[in-house]
Amino acid sequence: MTTKVMLVVNPSSGKEKAEGYADKAEKTLLKRFSEVVVKRTEKGGDATDFASLAAEQNFDAVIAMGGDGTLNEVINGLSIHEKRPAFGFIPLGTVNDLARSTGIPLKPKKAIKMLETAILKPMDVGKIEDHFFMNVLAVGMIAQAVDQVSVEQKTKFGSIAYFVEGLKAFNRHELLQFKLDYDGGHFDGDAALVVAGLTNSVGGMENWAPDAKLDDGLLHVFVLTKLGLFDAAGMLPQLVKGSLQNNEGVEYYQTKHLTIDASGKDLSVNVDGDPGPALPVEIKVFPSHLNLFVPEGGKKKKSFFKTF
Repeated sequence: MTTKVMLVVNPSSGKEKAEGYADKAEKTLLKRFSEVVVKRTEKGGDATDFASLAAEQNFDAVIAMGGDGTLNEVINGLSIHEKRPAFGFIPLGTVNDLARSTGIPLKPKKAIKMLETAILKPMDVGKIEDHFFMNVLAVGMIAQAVDQVSVEQKTKFGSIAYFVEGLKAFNRHELLQFKLDYDGGHFDGDAALVVAGLTNSVGGMENWAPDAKLDDGLLHVFVLTKLGLFDAAGMLPQLVKGSLQNNEGVEYYQTKHLTIDASGKDLSVNVDGDPGPALPVEIKVFPSHLNLFVPEGGKKKKSFFKTF
């Protein structure tokens, strides 16, 4: 029986190192599939188009090689179809939250090797307006600041670039008036940041939402109502322990459906690390929408301090 896999490569990912891993990935995939088709992106949207084509042509799997933006595009290309190939990836991004939350190795060579014996696990995807996402949404002045990080900054400084821009906004500790509707409840009040995640890892912090599972069908929503320096100092130990939701300056909800709006500011939502649609927005979860290649032995626990 002939089996086909498409390898979607973003040559500009991983500090321009993606091309060096492409041949190794192709050889590895040939151990598992009878045919490998390699597609290289040249511009935004190419990965979405390639993944959609793979679904239309009944490929068995699509493997993405790139950062979170490339993965997000591939997921959008797959998710619109009724019959969807299995999904896998080789992380080459700055933060790689989906890899962290699933135990997929962060080192490309190990992630490629993993594909030889990887098993499939159901994976939820979210949808914000007409766009699918795989990991996290954030809205607030800190999220707006992170949107300002350029591709050049990401390439040169990695996750430090996000930290620096976020710290600038953090020091302003500006509160906004948010309105949220979620399953069984409503929030209307001042907050500095709203984060809604599908997985446990946000910004490389793997204990952000420890209750989140890849296929639990839920958004895990955190509303940070206080964000001064003193407040942050109190939050850090709880973040390390995985108990951020217990902080008095944090509202925490689990929901399948969410709407977000804010008064007085024109805000957009950061979606999987990139700028997304403007408020107001509607978000919902598509449970077990994709099948993801994950390590055969499951995820190994890591120290919080080893996630950076």
